[in-house]
Amino acid sequence: MGLLAQGPRHGYELHSEFVALAGGKEHWDVNPSQIYSTLARLQDAGLVAEVGIEQEGGPEKRILTITPAGRAELDAWFATPVMGEHLRDELFVKLMLSLADGAPGSQTAGQVIHVQREALYRDLHRVTARRQAANPKDELGQILLLDKTAMHLEADLRWLEMVEARLEEVRRQPLPQPEPRLRGRPKKR
Repeated sequence: MGLLAQGPRHGYELHSEFVALAGGKEHWDVNPSQIYSTLARLQDAGLVAEVGIEQEGGPEKRILTITPAGRAELDAWFATPVMGEHLRDELFVKLMLSLADGAPGSQTAGQVIHVQREALYRDLHRVTARRQAANPKDELGQILLLDKTAMHLEADLRWLEMVEARLEEVRRQPLPQPEPRLRGRPKKR
């Protein structure tokens, strides 16, 4: 809806413009069918409306625009903070399970940290190279995205250092266990 707020467009234009805005397919590749199904849902909800059909030697392209209700929804979205799932972390679960896994030949927590650290440094190198190659005169938006990405990678690397420094302490502690459940039927009163 944010792109439609700039002016009427058809689905293919929305797909191309979103991918460009998000930094390219390597950052956020959206399947074109997802764009069209989302547009259908938005139209059913009265948030976008068809304003015409374009046909230039190819298939018909439905031109859509944002409605006043869609504009209100977009404004509400802009006014809402973005909250991530910070406590739902696959690496944390992998580390905890590696501490509990005593099977011969299994990965240790130290190995899990080593593999993750290598991947983070590769990502950080790639992002930093792209950041340095970006032109601040016409790619400032992408530079800000790359800076944010680099900062997240650096924070993950610092967290791994902290975990590694306290790994023995964590290893000595019991893993969290679920609350015990009573078995059998409840007693009658």
